[in-house]
Amino acid sequence: MAERGGRWGRRERALLWCVLVAAWEAAWGQLRYSLPEEMPKGSFVGDVAKDLGLELPALRDHGGARVFDTGRTQYFFLDMQNGHLSTKERVDREEICAAVAKCSLNFEILVKNPMKLYRGEVEILDINDNSPSFPVRNSVLEISEYTAPGTRFPLEKAQDPDIGVNSLQNYECSGSNYFSLDVKNGDDGVKYPELILVKSLDREQQATHNLILTATDSGSPVKSGSTTIQIIVLDGNDNAPEFTEPVYKVTVREDVAVGSRVLRVTATDRDEGPNAEVKYSFFKIPEKFDKTFKLDPGSGEIEVTEKLNFEEQQFYELNVQARDAGGLSSHSKVLIKVTDVNNHVPEIVIMSVFSPVPEDTPLGTVIAIFNVQDRDSGANGQVRCSIAEHLPFRLEKSFDNYYSVVTAEELDREEVAEYNVTVRAADGGSPALWSSAVLALRVLDVNDNAPVFAEARYSARLAENNAAGALVLTVRATDADWGQNARVRYRLSEGRVRGAPLSSYVSVQAETGALYALRSFDYEEVREVGLWVRAEDGGAPARSSNVSVRLVIVDENDNAPQVLYPPPAAGAGWAGVELAPRSAEPGALVAKVVAVDADAGQNAWLSYELAKATEPGLFRVGLHSGEVRTARSPLARDAARQSLVVVVKDHGRPALSATATLTVVLAESVAELLWELGSAAAAAPGEPAGSLTRWLVVAVAAVSCLFLAFLLLLLALRLRRWRRSQLLPAGSGALRGVPASHFVGIDGVRAFLHSYSHEVSLTADSRKSQLRLSGGSCCDTLPARPPAEASGDIPTGGHVAESGGHISFQYFLVPSSQNFIANPCVSSQIRVELGNIVPRKPTSLKS
Repeated sequence: MAERGGRWGRRERALLWCVLVAAWEAAWGQLRYSLPEEMPKGSFVGDVAKDLGLELPALRDHGGARVFDTGRTQYFFLDMQNGHLSTKERVDREEICAAVAKCSLNFEILVKNPMKLYRGEVEILDINDNSPSFPVRNSVLEISEYTAPGTRFPLEKAQDPDIGVNSLQNYECSGSNYFSLDVKNGDDGVKYPELILVKSLDREQQATHNLILTATDSGSPVKSGSTTIQIIVLDGNDNAPEFTEPVYKVTVREDVAVGSRVLRVTATDRDEGPNAEVKYSFFKIPEKFDKTFKLDPGSGEIEVTEKLNFEEQQFYELNVQARDAGGLSSHSKVLIKVTDVNNHVPEIVIMSVFSPVPEDTPLGTVIAIFNVQDRDSGANGQVRCSIAEHLPFRLEKSFDNYYSVVTAEELDREEVAEYNVTVRAADGGSPALWSSAVLALRVLDVNDNAPVFAEARYSARLAENNAAGALVLTVRATDADWGQNARVRYRLSEGRVRGAPLSSYVSVQAETGALYALRSFDYEEVREVGLWVRAEDGGAPARSSNVSVRLVIVDENDNAPQVLYPPPAAGAGWAGVELAPRSAEPGALVAKVVAVDADAGQNAWLSYELAKATEPGLFRVGLHSGEVRTARSPLARDAARQSLVVVVKDHGRPALSATATLTVVLAESVAELLWELGSAAAAAPGEPAGSLTRWLVVAVAAVSCLFLAFLLLLLALRLRRWRRSQLLPAGSGALRGVPASHFVGIDGVRAFLHSYSHEVSLTADSRKSQLRLSGGSCCDTLPARPPAEASGDIPTGGHVAESGGHISFQYFLVPSSQNFIANPCVSSQIRVELGNIVPRKPTSLKS
């Protein structure tokens, strides 16, 4: 220690020949460096980034790397600017490794993202920075003058914490005629000095002897230490105590209880009296050994005074001295061997945990690294680690005591959001000791789920005439993900309704999924709206799903019935004039009121009732058909002109209604009808006489044309019958003189001449004869009643067709006279007796 102040210069010289190198051993894939001790803080150890092939920019961007030391003191750090491993503290080999021949510090470099562990080792090179030293500078040794030559006296050994050539190598003693020095190697490999008496002592000649004991090493330069030994020659007692064993050996378990007896040393003295009393004591043993064991001076029993630790000290060598009352003494050795006991529980040190773990993490990804240490030896220090089998993870052993937790199965946060992975470490002792640690792993959500609607499809009913902004329904979608990935927003898909954009009819609230009507719907315009609502989450990239929404508009009774026939009269005009023969029987059809309702369902069900009549009880109206029929036969006292007011009601709540006014003329002929209408027109103020005359002329011309047409038809039938007498039997019939009472159901002269314009085509072949009426006189109403009688199975046939605004039908001619019933215009019924013209069956069409 005398030359310790100059060690810095020698360290620098040692650094010249012990260059810091990085040895990359591919066999184990670990770093190996060497470093002289006593280097200052921040000294370069090795270029880790270069040796591992790490790119510093990428390493810094992905979380960097971290250095772990196996000891409690962190000696190294990794500089992320240059990738160099440097010393964090001054390294003293003697403090770290004591007398161990090879002193190495292990370290681990943990690289993050992806997590990977590299192992390294730094060998601490010893420098001769310690001199051999003795516990005391001066010691005293008492020897009787009767001690026989050849007797050996153990001396206190020197200590040198250095190793190798730098450690203690030899002892030297100053010259003496009575003593010589002998150096022996102990069982623990340490050199022990012993003083040998080579010549009998004579107290009277020389009472004291002074010797200098020097210990040296072989370092460069050589260092040494010395102590002074004073030998005092005692008079009188001629027999020294003698131990029963020159060396005592014992083996104890490290878990032996404090206060337990280890062994007992025994020495005898052949003297008698006080000179035979022997006292025992430890002779110059290290201070730490003196605290571990206690020697009873009287009995020689050695006891344990503190807990033994196999991992710290496996072997004890103690020098025991027996001394009698006369001052004579003898020495013996006690060798105590400590055996390992499984008394240390494995220690689990979590180095790094990668949490949270994304649920799309690939298989085999390292998510945690931990180290297991057991201070026991042999099988007691061999540790096995395990985790539960039902978890989606597995253990992989990286190095001797390092383990990695890696993913073994795909993770799904929607199934398990958190894992508590219990790592269990058990040693190989009997019984085995074990410990555990819990790794709390949270699974990080990834947007791997699209929103799911609560229903496969949605439908709602909305009453028409709704208020703008009315809530229609609310769609709900949930996302099994978490956080922003589970935040669902709604929007409408593109579409059009009646040519207008869908967004002008309805809207959806983005956050709640509430669907609102932006305008008032009209059932008569839009009865159903089909649309798609899209739910989209907030992930990146976003996921979405669609659902169909059907919006049904519910009808309300907001439309009153509309009367199609009779049409409303303009001013004092004649609208809805019908002819009823005074000879009509009860139940005869007079007219038909035709009405429609733009609503639907119950709101469009119409009922008819007679609200007002000139002659009550003469006519009645069908409740559902709207047919006006005679309730009784007309009487002579009944007025020729009857006015009827028919009320048409729907079945809505509240019910809406409309009125229709009919004028029924009781007359037996068309001439009488025209006269009645003419007189009525003349009586009406404000109607010009010329206009009435024109109408009468038109009416007479129309009747004349119709009469001539029937004559032509009759002539054609006669010719055909003559030519094809074998097909048609002879018969006769005349159209001439048809009474006006047969024209029941014709809607008056005005309707007959104006509303029911028609064309009649007759040919020699009755199967091709046609009656064509204009489409303007047709309307949608109930079908006409079938004929009251049928004349047997007559081979007839016909068909009705609608084309280009006209409704046409074909009929057959038969020899006999039959009734002709047709309903080409659903608004009225024509019943004409035409000699031999008979259709096969009534036909009713709805336009």
